[in-house]
Amino acid sequence: MTPAEAKAQVFYTAFITLPKIEKGLFFSKVIKNDETREDLLDIAIAESKKQEKSISFKRAIKEIRAKRKHAR
Repeated sequence: MTPAEAKAQVFYTAFITLPKIEKGLFFSKVIKNDETREDLLDIAIAESKKQEKSISFKRAIKEIRAKRKHAR
């Protein structure tokens, strides 16, 4: 385990031991801060897309162009 992973584990362990109300208070602080809210959303999006099959850049551009043409 890397030092960063160990630190994250300590914070996670502390968080999961909090009562529900304190977890809510913690998240309300996270969400009120623009930077941490964006970080949290980025992480959530990345995690949700982890299992998706990747496509080539060329194919992605082709699909984007096709969607644009279809939207017109």
